[in-house]
Amino acid sequence: MGTDRSRTINMDVKYNPKNTSVSVSPSGEIVEGSSVTLTCSSDANPPVDKYTWYKKNVTSPKASGQSYSITNISSEDRGEYYCEAQNKYGRLNSSSVFVDVQYGPKNTSVSVSPSGEIVEGSSVTLTCSSDANPPVDKYIWYFQNETFLNGCGQIYNISNFKSKDSGHYHCEAWNGRGSRNSTALMIIIPGKQTVLTAAVGIIVVVLVLILCLSGFMWFRKKASNSPSDTRDTADDGQGDTSPVYDNISGMAFTPTAAQTADTDNQDDVHYSSVHFSHSKNQEVPLYSTVQLPQPQIQDEDVQYAAVKFNLPGAATQPVAAQTAEKDPSEIYSRINKPRTKKS
Repeated sequence: MGTDRSRTINMDVKYNPKNTSVSVSPSGEIVEGSSVTLTCSSDANPPVDKYTWYKKNVTSPKASGQSYSITNISSEDRGEYYCEAQNKYGRLNSSSVFVDVQYGPKNTSVSVSPSGEIVEGSSVTLTCSSDANPPVDKYIWYFQNETFLNGCGQIYNISNFKSKDSGHYHCEAWNGRGSRNSTALMIIIPGKQTVLTAAVGIIVVVLVLILCLSGFMWFRKKASNSPSDTRDTADDGQGDTSPVYDNISGMAFTPTAAQTADTDNQDDVHYSSVHFSHSKNQEVPLYSTVQLPQPQIQDEDVQYAAVKFNLPGAATQPVAAQTAEKDPSEIYSRINKPRTKKS
């Protein structure tokens, strides 16, 4: 009898990746600022040895590895992602998964139509735009920072635009994630603005003229004072254009015995004489005498100073001055400097 023996044969079939897919965690709403993890799965034999991540419409890879994490996700990360699984027998891309990042309004702005010159009595339309996810569900309009009671839509229309409507406009966009104000837009009637600009220009010109006139009057007053000062100075000289020479010399003399005796019995006396030349050709001597008590000394130093002035002529000088001195233009001043008594 023969025996029937069965044999089990294990066939290991090799194949490239199949059923490649992507899962997102967390699976609910993704809010800007949170973290998101993408995971790639694929059936392959041998198992996948390389995963690569891509964002749709972006050519360069975003990352590698079976999982791809995005921390502090932002609105720029919003889009479609897919992965590529690869082993030694081939590769396969997954289907795309959309990562929806929710965020409050951004880039809120106001546009005006017509965009050219605004004519009084015409119709003006303002439109508020904002980037938001989910989309903006409420708009609020402001004029001069005051809320419009009837301005709650994306578009605000002003029929029969008047000068009272000129001013700053801005809007505020809201969604479930927050709100954002636009920058202010200035809308004016050019004719009114031209008048205002002209008035401001006239005021500026008047102020400049006032400043210039004030400066001119100040300089004129200063110039008128300068000649009077010059005349006063000229009156002192009475037209005396002759040069004046100063000759100062210091000489030390040894006191005589008589002088020493006199100085022992009296206080030191200092004399100074100053002569000024006037138009009447006469000298007016000015004398000053200063007596200082000093201790008795045996000798003293005597210094002389001579000052020469160029005078019109000797005929007009006093006779006493001509007789006493050979040179009428020399004046001597005697100064006694006391010394302590020698021991």
